[in-house]
Amino acid sequence: MAAPPVLHGFDPTLLLVLNLAGTFVFGLSGGMAGVRTQLDLFGAVVLAVVVGLAGGIIRDLLIGIPPATFRDWRYLAVAGGAGLLTTLARPAIDRLQRPIQALDAAGLALFCVTGAATALVHRLGVVDCVILGAITGIGGGMLRDILVREIPTVLSGGLYAIPALVGAGIVVLAYHAGDHTVVFPIVGAVVCFLMRVAGLRYGIGLPSAAEVAVTKVPSLPGRRGEKS
Repeated sequence: MAAPPVLHGFDPTLLLVLNLAGTFVFGLSGGMAGVRTQLDLFGAVVLAVVVGLAGGIIRDLLIGIPPATFRDWRYLAVAGGAGLLTTLARPAIDRLQRPIQALDAAGLALFCVTGAATALVHRLGVVDCVILGAITGIGGGMLRDILVREIPTVLSGGLYAIPALVGAGIVVLAYHAGDHTVVFPIVGAVVCFLMRVAGLRYGIGLPSAAEVAVTKVPSLPGRRGEKS
């Protein structure tokens, strides 16, 4: 099967760099989570690799192509290196709660953009590309939280999936509007990052299911001669 055409303006080298950057950032996030939950060296590195690669693997499998992380050794090397780095810096991990959240936001921003661009390369529809971009962004974080036995952030509050959808949407809509430059992928990543950070900083998010008011249906008046 012939390789899919490269989209004009989406430099494959740039996409590779962004993908590797996102892999490293999410790898750091996974490795730090492993250290904070007192996993051993192997466990922290494995968690870093899983978190760094999961989003891209899920995206590629949904598109129907062999995952890029299995075809390029650099992804595994970058994710594993991030895991080793977090174990070497273990004494400082307990003081890095905010940087961990910032790294997670950066990984989310990078992956939602590259995920959408990869879907565009394979000529999927607008909605498909946006969803796959978001899945690429949130996949690693969801798996990280599950493996350390926490409710996934995307399900428990704060702005997480919505910034990924917005960032991916900016890339996809700009491309279909005729702008094939790298400007809007950068804009999408920045908007996603700022939305996520603002949600963390100011506690912005959707209401929880328990907070949603249940609309009560008023009781109908009884018929004449019946108790109401």
